[in-house]
Amino acid sequence: MSMGDLRERLAELGFDSVRTLLQSGNIVFRVDVERREAIERRIEDEISRSFERPTVCFVRTPAEWQKVIMRNPLPQQAAEDPGRMTALILKEAPSAAAWKSLQAGITGREIVRGRSDHGYVVYPDGQGRSRLTLARIEAALGTRATIRNWNTVMKIGSLLAE
Repeated sequence: MSMGDLRERLAELGFDSVRTLLQSGNIVFRVDVERREAIERRIEDEISRSFERPTVCFVRTPAEWQKVIMRNPLPQQAAEDPGRMTALILKEAPSAAAWKSLQAGITGREIVRGRSDHGYVVYPDGQGRSRLTLARIEAALGTRATIRNWNTVMKIGSLLAE
């Protein structure tokens, strides 16, 4: 699906100031106060209906996105190599035990840190070479997830600040 088509669909749903970031599926918009789950469901239903493509959406308020940026426990990695530093956005907050289990199960040099409904993963050897895939992360944490490199995280933060 093109980001232009997606912007149009969301505008038709009543979202304001809809903007997309690259061809990445990242969307910034304004909406009247509504629960996160309801917004996610509305977008998921529209994408499924309009594009015949089931998808999972992750919505965060600007304040929540700022927390993802500001609470990064690995700032040195983010500064030195933002392409290998990632933010993990989750549907639900896993238990502390699930986060520990995920880190303990890593066989490579990856580093994982979890905070509530988001986390951070460093892929020192590159994400494409890693065995720590999104599917493995979701299975270990018991929730759906999406991952964005730190460059994208910061670009979304900039869009939200406009």
